[in-house]
Amino acid sequence: MDVRAEDKRASLPPDAALVRTTPALAGQAEIAALARRQPRGWLSPINRRRWENFKANRRGYWSFWLFLVLFVISLGAEFIANDKPFYIRFEGRSYFPVFVTYSETAFGGEFETAADYRDPYLQKLISDKGGYMLWPPIRFSYDTHNLDLPTPAPSPPTWMLSDEECRPAAEKKGGKTCADLEWNWLGTDDQGRDVVARLIYGFRISVLFGLTLTAISSLIGVAAGAVQGYFGGWTDLLFQRFIEIWTSIPSLYLLLIISSVLVPGFFVLLGILLLFSWVSLVGLVRAEFLRGRNFEYIQAARALGVSNAVIMFRHLLPNAMVATMTMLPFVLSSSVMTLTALDFLGFGLPPGSPSLGELLSQGKANIQAPWLGLTGFFTVAVMLSLLIFIGEAVRDAFDPRKTYG
Repeated sequence: MDVRAEDKRASLPPDAALVRTTPALAGQAEIAALARRQPRGWLSPINRRRWENFKANRRGYWSFWLFLVLFVISLGAEFIANDKPFYIRFEGRSYFPVFVTYSETAFGGEFETAADYRDPYLQKLISDKGGYMLWPPIRFSYDTHNLDLPTPAPSPPTWMLSDEECRPAAEKKGGKTCADLEWNWLGTDDQGRDVVARLIYGFRISVLFGLTLTAISSLIGVAAGAVQGYFGGWTDLLFQRFIEIWTSIPSLYLLLIISSVLVPGFFVLLGILLLFSWVSLVGLVRAEFLRGRNFEYIQAARALGVSNAVIMFRHLLPNAMVATMTMLPFVLSSSVMTLTALDFLGFGLPPGSPSLGELLSQGKANIQAPWLGLTGFFTVAVMLSLLIFIGEAVRDAFDPRKTYG
């Protein structure tokens, strides 16, 4: 009898055998089996719930994908709008002008200077020897001056012109109509530069600037708020008085003073704006740490001798990041708008740089060219709207009170 019972027990699965043998351990076996099946990382239940909440906000969800697609496209701006072909086949060899600068002599020219691929002379040298060039869809970079405009700059979009207006410029290229020209889909600015090309490059530099400024300022702001909220007392008091004095400094005047001494550029502007932008998250993180430092599990960790750094960044910071993450899209939109405003006022990126603010400034200076102001306005409006919609969806995703079935 005992032998048959033993054989039957051995034929059961390990968990079932454990439960049948020791009923008191059945709950522990079920918990262990559930833990083995429990997804981890991004697939944890709380992250799945947040992702479902994020997707439930349809406006924010589709805004996120649209913004991501636009940003990824702008990262490959050199392959969309460029005055250099991205591939040349010449005398059995392959050339990649987007990545490498070649001299004119590499294609049979006479000068050692960088090749001008828009020059008809160089194009003829390549075609006469059986070579060919693969061009981007838009044959203008952000700093390319179109010298064959059908009308004086700022020139309207090519599709708005009649064949009679295009005829003088088309005859230089052996054509007769607007179809024979290199089109400027949104016209040109007052220096004959293609608006679409400057729009793509300007969108990229604005988003990259905003992302970089947001990331660095968030790291500094979260660290400062964590120190204030966790230690409290004199540390919190002195830090708060310092922040009050620091934020009372007029940042615009300081920016003007520094810009008069240093040549404004991407990293110079980033450093100047970083001096003040890190304060935006300090109060939020400080409040979360002040609230959480007296929780029972924090006091238990202190009693067990866990170091302050581990308690701050392993136990308290995840709770504080829930509130912080909801603010990041709004901080990003604020950073992008700050750069746009500085470029509009003339204190931003160096002259000639692709910038949405500079495009708006040209629209203000050229009322007779409405395509400049309208293009810049709608681009900035769409970009900021997408960021705001994404921020609302992130807020819903991290809100524990929101659940969607």
